Amino acid sequence: MRRLMVSTITSLMMVSVQNNFVKGKTYMNFLVVGLGSMGKRRIRCLHALGFKNVFGYDPREDRRNEAQEKYGTKTFASYDDALSSVQPTALIISVPPDVHHEYMLSAIKNKLHFFVEASVVDTNLSSVIEEVSKIDIVAAPSATLLFHPAIRLISDIIAAGQIGKVSNIILHSGQYLPDWHIYEDVSEFYVSNPTTGGAREIVPFELTWLTRIFGFPHRVMGTFRKTIEIKGAERIDDTYNFLLDYGNYLAAVTVDVVSRYATRRLLINGDLKQLIWDWNENCVKLYDPQSNTWDSVPYSAGLAEAGYNQNIGENMYIDEIRNFLEAINKNEPFINTLENDHKILKLLYAIEESDTTSRAVRVG
Repeated sequence: MRRLMVSTITSLMMVSVQNNFVKGKTYMNFLVVGLGSMGKRRIRCLHALGFKNVFGYDPREDRRNEAQEKYGTKTFASYDDALSSVQPTALIISVPPDVHHEYMLSAIKNKLHFFVEASVVDTNLSSVIEEVSKIDIVAAPSATLLFHPAIRLISDIIAAGQIGKVSNIILHSGQYLPDWHIYEDVSEFYVSNPTTGGAREIVPFELTWLTRIFGFPHRVMGTFRKTIEIKGAERIDDTYNFLLDYGNYLAAVTVDVVSRYATRRLLINGDLKQLIWDWNENCVKLYDPQSNTWDSVPYSAGLAEAGYNQNIGENMYIDEIRNFLEAINKNEPFINTLENDHKILKLLYAIEESDTTSRAVRVG
């Protein structure tokens, strides 16, 4: 197998945060709302980018104490006290998805920029979008995988037409739910709630990058099920299977939280080449039938935080927050929008409608 080095692709792999630089960096205060796994990660992101005025709010004393001990973060037990004391430039909203809207509305009311973690619940998002449009703030819905070096490579390869006309796409994204938080039972956090269940949450997480590269499908067909018993996850569906119909080609996707070994595998068949990505191999592979060879395009995802899967590098999260800060400083737009997030959620709901009605559902 040959290693293929492409200059345009290599440039995409140069993660800008590694030199801890934000153009036109200004003095900013940040309030991280929610100090669970993602809240602590966002504190690390801000510290990695050189920002020290980072404060936290969480009603749970144990989480406040942990943030203080690990990162020296001053924390608050009252959200109102945190707002008045910190007077933040921006909110980092890292609470469970079913309460995202409460803090987005608070940010709008107080004219604060906000970054919000990936969502799976459409709680009056149309009104949030309308209110954001009336004021000059950055509203940044998370799109973490768009900053993954493999996704950037794949996007570049597809855009350059290297694989030719696409015939079909196969994606499997699988994890084991109890492995998400090894320090607490599944029942103790939001992934055990049917509305915000683990597998259901990952569907829009994957669709955000898939639709960025391939666009939105014309229609969808889908199924979702509870397939095994996981302690604490008795009420959630653990597996989603769906077909995205693009007219001239199809994408078959499986998302589950029952895979005992964390998996993310992608296959794209084109009439010129075949592309394969397995996130365990740190490279994107291209098969060239003309030479009967596989070309390998390597990448580095960076180091993972202790306790996380080795493939979940911190760099993509840091780069995502850097993009948010660049947007605040008006250097570049944030890569995702609330409008696009809303479209993704509607696509998730169309997949679920397909299962409940036993028919294909037209999108848009």
